[in-house]
Amino acid sequence: MEIQDKKVIVVGGASGMGRATAELLHQRGAQVAILDREGSDGPAVAASLDGWFFPVEVTDFELTEQALQAAVDALGGLHVTVTTAGGGYPGGRTLSKDGPHSLDLFRKTMDLNVIATFNICRLSAAHMARNEPEDEERGVLINTSSIAAFEGQIGQVAYSAAKAAIAGMMLTMARDLGAVGIRALAIAPSLFDTGIIAKVPPERIAPLVAGNAFPVRMGRPSEYAKLAAAIVENPMLNGQCLRLDAGMRFSPK
Repeated sequence: MEIQDKKVIVVGGASGMGRATAELLHQRGAQVAILDREGSDGPAVAASLDGWFFPVEVTDFELTEQALQAAVDALGGLHVTVTTAGGGYPGGRTLSKDGPHSLDLFRKTMDLNVIATFNICRLSAAHMARNEPEDEERGVLINTSSIAAFEGQIGQVAYSAAKAAIAGMMLTMARDLGAVGIRALAIAPSLFDTGIIAKVPPERIAPLVAGNAFPVRMGRPSEYAKLAAAIVENPMLNGQCLRLDAGMRFSPK
């Protein structure tokens, strides 16, 4: 799918990998709407892209549906949805000296990542299915997993399960949506220079990335954006979770 003139929604587009993706797709000629939390830099980012901002909390599933509809109405359609919203709450072991892992915390992690991602995908697909096909293609869904889905560390059981679920949905979702010409993929980043990680002192980052094959550093938001753009443009990419990790493999701790 050509990026030029496409209608794009980036959920979590006010900062980090989402912002970088919104900026790159805009540079390539797309119209972009940003969905992110109230109080984020979303309005300023949207303004810089001649786009739109709609406040949303992705765990408010009804509000998400309303915000997504408003964004589609503003754009006049939808071809690409990128969701980078999500993350983790304070981690915990399945069983620690304080007792079993909090079930409420596990559910919250699932809501923030798995349920929110699926909700955005199902709603986006319904809008994309109305498009006139371009070389038989109507839309692209790009989601965000993590390499923690494959080698989660001690204390990451909820986060790992959530990110593994996102990765695990992609092939089935792609098969579900193949008949209407919609692709579904996820990107699994390693440590990227965003959010909380961006505030960690360099001396603490060095041992975390020491096991990278190359480059031996954190990922840059622009590198996530470049992969997202490549996904949009290459119709043979579908139904999988692509690692973006410089050859990193998490150790148990």
